[in-house]
Amino acid sequence: MSENLDKILEKSIEKQALSDEDLLCLLHSEDEDSLQKIFSAAREVRCREFGDGIFLYGFVYFSTYCRNDCNFCYYRSSNQLPERYRKSREEIIRTAVDLKESGVHLIDLTMGEDDYYLKDGERLAELVSELKAACGIPVMVSPGVVPPALIRRLAEAGADWYALYQETHNRDRFKGLRLHQDYDTRMQAKQAAASCGMLIEEGLLSGIGESAEDVIHSLHIMKEMGVSQGRSMTFVPQQGTPMEGRQQSGFLNELKMIAVLRLYLPDILIPASLDVDGIRGLEERLMSGANVVTSIIPPAKGFAGVANAYQDIDEGFRTVPGVAKILDECGLRRASLEEYAEWIEKRKKRGF
Repeated sequence: MSENLDKILEKSIEKQALSDEDLLCLLHSEDEDSLQKIFSAAREVRCREFGDGIFLYGFVYFSTYCRNDCNFCYYRSSNQLPERYRKSREEIIRTAVDLKESGVHLIDLTMGEDDYYLKDGERLAELVSELKAACGIPVMVSPGVVPPALIRRLAEAGADWYALYQETHNRDRFKGLRLHQDYDTRMQAKQAAASCGMLIEEGLLSGIGESAEDVIHSLHIMKEMGVSQGRSMTFVPQQGTPMEGRQQSGFLNELKMIAVLRLYLPDILIPASLDVDGIRGLEERLMSGANVVTSIIPPAKGFAGVANAYQDIDEGFRTVPGVAKILDECGLRRASLEEYAEWIEKRKKRGF
């Protein structure tokens, strides 16, 4: 097993394609020695592709109203527990500017599928345009599934990224997670965004009963889609949802999926989210091969996260200074804004 693992990791480091059998070996590895070898190889590949620079994303979850009823989400439409909010345009722009001035490389503009914005899509497009003009840095939009015409308007308004997570590419499991939603419609929205020149982020949810074969299937689809950013995030049971009582599996599978993503798709961006374990879980995700820190949220402004809505926010830990300390301890650095802009430009020129 050890010799076989060494050969697989050597293949990845030498830029050779990994087979399904290789990926199964990586995903089935459990012992500490094997895992450390996998994580070390993922860091080596990251260094080869990106050096020691890490990108930082500011997170602006500006509306927690949502028309969907996803089984896993705290903000599902039928959950009466969350204190919903819809931030004003002034609050959104001011927060985004503050994040930009703090040193983030991108503003992630996220909302639930809020009919206030989606029935009149021009509201959302105008918000993106105004935010882009105010900040002057890349913008990611995460509005859920929206029609092709609005996707085009978002691209015209200056959105660089379209983030839309399938969570799983197992169709049966998808039905159990995203109630009354269509798998193909969700995939087609990402294809529409790519055809408009936006970069695509895909996301997988870990700890929902996925098999290694499910993960490999997702890896193949992500490669075919030409995703520029691939995320794995651990499922966190949420109060007031049908999955509230489901046992959390821990985040080892997330770490393995980050590492395998890095080895299989070496040149994409892979986030280390602060939304599951807060600042204390950042180092392990970076040491697994991630090269983006997401869900940086300014304190005391009333903005929430997703998986753990308020963890480490008002304490000021999910800030650029809080992250910079961890980067330094890991022998990494905050990349420059110029490095991020250059990467985006090159990636867009590749096409899909």
